Amino acid sequence: MRFLNARIHGYLDLVLVALLVIGPLVMGLGGTPAAICYALAVVHLLLTLLTDYPLGARKVIPLFVHGLVELLAGVMMLVLPSILGFGPGSPAKRFYTFAGAAILVIWVLTDYGRKSEPRP
Repeated sequence: MRFLNARIHGYLDLVLVALLVIGPLVMGLGGTPAAICYALAVVHLLLTLLTDYPLGARKVIPLFVHGLVELLAGVMMLVLPSILGFGPGSPAKRFYTFAGAAILVIWVLTDYGRKSEPRP
């Protein structure tokens, strides 16, 4: 059931960017796990600003493509802990699992065919 419109999704994108910046600090991550989070935050902010939806500044990336990138990012965040050898139960593994799952839940709930709600 896809009930999040593009405007709400845009706000959630900004929350995700903040999570990717603040999360490593709160979880005490350093090195590679933190660097990947900061890089993902920059990429996601650029994706948000360039997407053709209400919060996009330049509107050059179709919303559907934005959704595909998020699907890939969510899956990769779930797989990265295993690829990079983060220990079971480690803060990095917990953070990446939480963030990846959150991205995928938002992906499932977003209607990527609608740019915004019709204005009355």
